[in-house]
Amino acid sequence: MANCGSSPHGDISNLIASDGGTSPGRQATRIARFGQAMQQRRGLIQLVQWLVVGIYAFLLVVPALLPLPDYQAHILTNLTVFAEFVFWGLWWPFVLISMVLMGRVWCGVFCPEGTLTEAASRIGLGRPIPGWMRWGGWPFVAFLGTTLYGQLASVYQYPLGALVVLGGSTVAAIIVGLIYGKGTRVWCRQLCPVNGVFNLLARLSPTHFRTDQARWNAHNQAARQGNAVRMHAPDCAPLIPLKQLDSAGDCHVCGRCSGYKDAMQLEWRAPGVELVEPPQPVRFTHYSVLVFGLLGIAIGAFSWSASPWFVALKQQLAFWLVDHDLMWPLTTTLPTWILTNYPEHNDVFNLLDGSLITLWIVVGGGLLGALTSLPLLLGNWLMGGKATLSRLWHLSLSLIPLGGLGVFLGLSATTMTLLRGDGINLTWANDLRATLLALACLWGLRLAWRITGVQHNGEQRNGGLLAGNAARLIGTASVALACLPALGIWYLMFWGW
Repeated sequence: MANCGSSPHGDISNLIASDGGTSPGRQATRIARFGQAMQQRRGLIQLVQWLVVGIYAFLLVVPALLPLPDYQAHILTNLTVFAEFVFWGLWWPFVLISMVLMGRVWCGVFCPEGTLTEAASRIGLGRPIPGWMRWGGWPFVAFLGTTLYGQLASVYQYPLGALVVLGGSTVAAIIVGLIYGKGTRVWCRQLCPVNGVFNLLARLSPTHFRTDQARWNAHNQAARQGNAVRMHAPDCAPLIPLKQLDSAGDCHVCGRCSGYKDAMQLEWRAPGVELVEPPQPVRFTHYSVLVFGLLGIAIGAFSWSASPWFVALKQQLAFWLVDHDLMWPLTTTLPTWILTNYPEHNDVFNLLDGSLITLWIVVGGGLLGALTSLPLLLGNWLMGGKATLSRLWHLSLSLIPLGGLGVFLGLSATTMTLLRGDGINLTWANDLRATLLALACLWGLRLAWRITGVQHNGEQRNGGLLAGNAARLIGTASVALACLPALGIWYLMFWGW
C-alpha cells in the first residue's frame, strides 16, 4: 500500500487500524466509526428520510392550494412565505454548502426524490436501464430545462411554480423508479436535474467513502480459502462499482457499504484533492455542466431580473412590434403553470417576456460559457505538450469553487430579500459576498497551480501538462482570466446595477 506521500488520499486505513496514536489517527478513527454507525443504524436513517418526505410534501402542496399572500405577509405569519423561505432561502443554498463540506450526504440521507424513487423501484417493474438514459448529456440538458422553466414559472416567488418544477421532478423520479432498476436510484444516477452539479461540488469535500483495494483483494482471497466469511454485497442505490469507489462525485454517502469486506470506510482527505488527481477521467459532460451550466446558464437565470439591459432590450423590441402593428406578442399570455400569470399581483409575462427570458438565459449563458472557455483554450495551447481536450477538461475543474459559490449567491439573494422584507438589517451582505468571491477565486487558482503540477512517470496526467513553472503560471493565469466573466456579472448584480 502506498504511503501518504504517494497517494492523494493518504493511507488513512493505517490510521484507522491504530489504537490511540496521534491526533490525526484519532480523528480518522472517529469518522470511520461514524460511517460504520450509519451502516448499523439504517432504520434511523430511513425514519429521517420519510420525515423529510412528509415535510417536503406539506410545504410543496399546501401553499399552492392557499390564496397568494399579500405584501404585508411575513415568514413567520404566512405559510406560503414560510415555505418559500424554507425551499429557496434555506433548503437549496445550504444543500449546496453540504456538498462541499460532507459530499452527497443530502442525496443519501435526506433527499425526498431519492427516497421516493428508490421505494418505487423496490415494487416496480425492475427493467434494465435503456441506452438512451445513459447518454452523458442528460446532466446538462436536465439542468438547463429545469433552470429555464423555473424562471418562466417564477419558481422562487410563487408556490404553484415551485409545485410544478419540484413536484414535477418528484413525479418523474417516482415513474422512473416504478419502471427501471430494482431497489436502486436510476433517476438520481441518470436524470436528476442537479446530479451534474452535485457531482462536481462533492469532489471538493474533505470526506468520502473509499475502497482499499489491497484489503478488498485480501478478503476475497481469504474467503476463497475459507478463512473469511463471504459477505453479501451492499445495496448501492446509485449503482456504483464498489470495488473502484474512490470518488465522492457519484457516492450518496448513505453508509450502507461501510465495513464491506473490511475494505470500505469513511475517510478524511485534503479538500479538493480529487480535482487535482481525479480517480476517473474528466469528461466533457463535467466541463459543460461547470462552464456552460454553473458559470453560464445559472448566472443568466439569476441576472435577467436585475439587469437594466434586459429592460432596455424589452422596451426596444416592444416599440418595434407596436410600430409594425404586431401586437400579439404583447397581448398573448399562457396558463400560470407554463408562464407567470398573476394579474392580481400585477405580475404577468406575455410572449415577449417569455421569449426574451429564454434568449437571455440560453444565449447569454452560452456567451458567458464561451468567454470563460477562451482563456482556458488559450492556456491549454500555450502550455505546450499535448494540448488535448482531456487536459482542458481537467484544468477547468479549478473553476468549481467559483461556479458553486455563484449558485449559492444567486439562491441566497432570495434569502436576503425575504429577510429584508421582515425588517432584518443586512447591510453586511455585500461585504460577505465580495469576501466569498475572492476566496473562491483564490481557491480556484490554488487548484489550478496544483493541477498543472501533477506528474505521473515524468509526464503529467490528461495529456501531459508541462512541469515547468512557466507552463504552470500560464495555466494558472488562464484560470484567473476565466474567472472574469462570472465576476463581472456578479459585480454588476450586487454593486453596478
